[in-house]
Amino acid sequence: MASMAGNTADSANHLPFFFGNITREEAEDYLVQGGMSDGLYLLRQSRNYLGGFALSVAHGRKAHHYTIDAVGKGTPPAVSPSQFCFPRCHRSSPLCPVATSPAGTGIPLCSLLVQGQALEQAIISQKPQLEKLIATTAHEKMPWFHGKISRVESEQIVMIGSKTNGKFLIRDRNDNGSYALCLLHEGKVLHYRIDKDKTGKLSIPDGKKFDTLWQLVEHYSYKPDGLLRVLTVPCQKIGGQTGNINFGARAPLPGAHPATWSAGAIISRIKSYSFPKPGHRKASSSTGNRPESSVTFNPYEPDRGPWATDRDAQREAMPMDTEVYESPYADPEEIRPKEVYLDRKLLTLEDSELGSGNFGTVKKGYYQMKKVVKTVAVKILKNEANDPALKDELLAEANVMQQLDNPYIVRMIGICEAESWMLVMEMAELGPLNKYLQQNRHVKDKNIIELVHQVSMGMKYLEECNFVHRDLAARNVLLVTQHYAKISDFGLSKALRADESYYKTHGKWPVKWYAPECINYYKFSSKSDVWSFGVLMWEAFSYGQKPYRGMKGSEVSAMLEKGERMGCPAGCPREMYELMKLCWTYEVEKRPGFENVELRLRNYYYDVVN
Repeated sequence: MASMAGNTADSANHLPFFFGNITREEAEDYLVQGGMSDGLYLLRQSRNYLGGFALSVAHGRKAHHYTIDAVGKGTPPAVSPSQFCFPRCHRSSPLCPVATSPAGTGIPLCSLLVQGQALEQAIISQKPQLEKLIATTAHEKMPWFHGKISRVESEQIVMIGSKTNGKFLIRDRNDNGSYALCLLHEGKVLHYRIDKDKTGKLSIPDGKKFDTLWQLVEHYSYKPDGLLRVLTVPCQKIGGQTGNINFGARAPLPGAHPATWSAGAIISRIKSYSFPKPGHRKASSSTGNRPESSVTFNPYEPDRGPWATDRDAQREAMPMDTEVYESPYADPEEIRPKEVYLDRKLLTLEDSELGSGNFGTVKKGYYQMKKVVKTVAVKILKNEANDPALKDELLAEANVMQQLDNPYIVRMIGICEAESWMLVMEMAELGPLNKYLQQNRHVKDKNIIELVHQVSMGMKYLEECNFVHRDLAARNVLLVTQHYAKISDFGLSKALRADESYYKTHGKWPVKWYAPECINYYKFSSKSDVWSFGVLMWEAFSYGQKPYRGMKGSEVSAMLEKGERMGCPAGCPREMYELMKLCWTYEVEKRPGFENVELRLRNYYYDVVN
């Protein structure tokens, strides 16, 4: 196998149109340097999927990119690179313009591809073994992979030597195939979990999926895409031998196209990859003059008093480090019950109340699961919820709510039917967002942006599940830590048939959070939740003030019909107020969905914290 791999590597040096593992942007740079003439092309390796390719072709002074995917594990692409570009397939197809010659050569494409077919077949014949080798062992050869070390050890290693922003390492997290990315940002070490899904793909939470760790590292060395900053300097193993990887140099231009395959075969090729320089962040603007500390801001570290310890900071460093980031049933040994009902004997309640709302009171409790005792919040519904007519409705909604699983929603563990209906939920110790901000006006803009972005991620998830909240407000966003928010009470208004007459009877008609179509026609949708989210943002940036203060519901409705909206909270960033107004678009069809809202918030948040 070694000799065959070596011969394969040597043969690859004679394929001038194959540029290896370069980015889409680099491919476009090569085409520009080559003159960008119609039909100029290059072939590159997919940066996301093992065995995949991408063809980049110039036409009309623009670059067009076509993916050539593998159809299954150990299976060659459905259309091989040679067949895809061969004249009888390519020139008669509208897929892309006629490809003439590789960048920097005058050799016809078809003849080069015919010469490369033998090489291609040699690669395909051992593709399953090569893929397995790369996927399972390649990262172990990398300087940034430190194996099984503890969280504390990883922080100590990262802090040795230079304190360059973006310095990083990856470590084994547990025996379930997950890893942790440790990233240095403004003198603090941040920890991102890297999960492996059922198909074996790797990703940070809510991030892009990759077949291998080295593909993930390469991607995040080019753009943050969910991290606080790009990866720059791999943290070397202490006393260990590592390969040489240059994270600063760009790949050479077409005139000096590199022969990246060497006699060392696949692993040597991987170890020789060079990563492009990270881009610069965009400048952000703000209309306000909120207090900013001269101390470097770490969005994942809570503001602490002088008596706090470093252990406190580590415990609350990131949402994923809390007990409620994952479902209580994420542990394979904690089997999710088939029924939504929970055994009342396994639930213990404290006497004191945590709070009360439209639908009942909340108490702290403890639920005995199979392996552990889980701290929970128990919502004890008011007596009218025990109306037999509501039972079927409540159970139907509870069954749906129990299936919802996202880090940014308060998960429902189940319900108990005892002295009252009791909903057993995850615990969020710091309570409602509006009350917390009223009492903690030192919280910075960046922290507030972080929290509302998390809410938008939770609402995007509910939108994707076709689940309408109907009562989204800052009072229904609960904080686990100062940097971790969860959406609560989703679906309860529907489950308890809380219609207009219900709210009017109880004097709690939440018209100030409702979209015009809810007020006028009692029509709810994810788009009406977007309107409510705009009001929630206003509450957050005004530090928990009540919206439309001093106005009656009828006055609010009249104000909205005239096209008037609430003003910008004092010191609120201009971009955030513009997003609020976008959420308050009167016409439902013109109002953005949460996919768009979350993307705008994410981009702005990254610009602010990078």
